[in-house]
Amino acid sequence: MKKTLSIIALSVIGFGLVSCKKENKAEAVPGAETSVGTDSTAAPATVAGDSAVAPVSTETATPASNQPLTTIALSENNFDFGKIKKGDKVEHVYEVTNTGKNPLVISEVKPGCGCTAPDFTKEPIMPGKKGKITLHFDSTNFDGNVSKFADVFANVEKTPVKLTFTANIQP
Repeated sequence: MKKTLSIIALSVIGFGLVSCKKENKAEAVPGAETSVGTDSTAAPATVAGDSAVAPVSTETATPASNQPLTTIALSENNFDFGKIKKGDKVEHVYEVTNTGKNPLVISEVKPGCGCTAPDFTKEPIMPGKKGKITLHFDSTNFDGNVSKFADVFANVEKTPVKLTFTANIQP
């Protein structure tokens, strides 16, 4: 009887923990502006949409650094390389602007797979200044349409920020 009660109690606790988790999902809509992070002393940041719909992660997580929160604006969060030849190594630079009042610190850029390698501004980006995140893509092992992403961890309220790109790989 004690064992049954223990199992029921653990099940109720586990269910309670799972059901309390809030998830906010949003998608960037072409031509729409999407809030990326907030700072209690700054206006909301925006991300300009481009010709393709790109998901923007809005799950709240602990900031990747111990720095005070700030806000960012991206030049774009999705890029289309178009048609490229199999084996081509291409790259794209995403421009990041610190729109908050505290220095922006990008602690990590984590690509979704080994075919993508990131470079990013390592030093703090002061308010009003710009930094860069470059994604390098090796198309050697792919054919046809591909879609890849990288998660950006920084001292913004809603992290990671998702960057995506697409390509049509030709033989």
